[in-house]
Amino acid sequence: MTTLVRNAWYVAAWSSEVDGTLRRFTILGDPVLLYRRNDGHVAALEDRCPHRQLPLSKGKRIGDAVQCGYHGLTFGPDGKCTRVPGQDKIPPSAYVDAYPVVEKNDIVWIWMGEPHRADPDAIFDLPQFREPGWHAHQGDALFLKSNYLNVAENLVDPAHVSFVHPTTLGNSASENVPVHVSTDGPAITAWRWIRDAEPIGFFKAFGGFEGNVDRWHYYHLYAPSIAVIDFGSADAKAEIAEEDRDQGNRIFALHFMTPVSETETIDRWMHLRNTAIETEEASQKIDAMFRIAFGEDKEILEAVHAEEQRPAKRRPIRLAIDRGPMVYRKRISDMLERERTLDASEEPNGAFVYHD
Repeated sequence: MTTLVRNAWYVAAWSSEVDGTLRRFTILGDPVLLYRRNDGHVAALEDRCPHRQLPLSKGKRIGDAVQCGYHGLTFGPDGKCTRVPGQDKIPPSAYVDAYPVVEKNDIVWIWMGEPHRADPDAIFDLPQFREPGWHAHQGDALFLKSNYLNVAENLVDPAHVSFVHPTTLGNSASENVPVHVSTDGPAITAWRWIRDAEPIGFFKAFGGFEGNVDRWHYYHLYAPSIAVIDFGSADAKAEIAEEDRDQGNRIFALHFMTPVSETETIDRWMHLRNTAIETEEASQKIDAMFRIAFGEDKEILEAVHAEEQRPAKRRPIRLAIDRGPMVYRKRISDMLERERTLDASEEPNGAFVYHD
């Protein structure tokens, strides 16, 4: 049974990854051709000619249209065939799927499900993208040999940070600090504060703290595959309240997980920060630390995925820290069931609609 939710907005690419060149991406197991039209808008087509199945990305641009490199069938950005060399009549089945695409915050979003359900207002956003005093910086596209569910669960799990990232995003001070979980609202949120403790490696290198800090991790997971990690630190002497996190060094690490297939995921990550907003050096320094941390996640997640393919003697145990991941799995199951059973008019957006 599939785990891939189709009626949702996914990140197809960073805006910088798409130009006038014909480029092939694989999303939810489907080949997708992305390119910029002459007016600058992004076109997204099924990357497979309906005649002999050659990827259209192997063809060439003819204005805003794409000509197949095998027999010259030509398709407009709407997916309709406009020319079949050697004959006047165009067969009714001579078309490719065209996917709804929206470009927002320098990110190309794509809807792989039923086109009439695609609602641009449901695309993920944060006010900090536009607020003064914040800087947005895009990082990498991390490829993982893992089902996206495991990747997403890792991003609503503050408890792993102490053990997987002891030199970057965590340290031993948080090992026994309880994790709080809320499942109210569109996001599953897991969080904890570590008060009056040594700064983690990330903020030793970046925050400039000399003494102990109060630090926080808020993990927000939006089904099917968007995670926002709000983390930061403030001088412990300031004793800031939880709602005053902007007074400290605060960073939003954003993860947009795009399932390539049932066994592969691309995690495009970026961050928003409220400190050192005018310096590119800070961006590069943060990227370097994130690459170390996310490389540690990749090693763990790929090992877990590989082990899941082997027969198990018993079912995995569940701990108190697993509440967030368990609710997440339930929400994915509900979304898949709705795709199978509900009429589009009942829940037109598909994304960010939950019933626990």
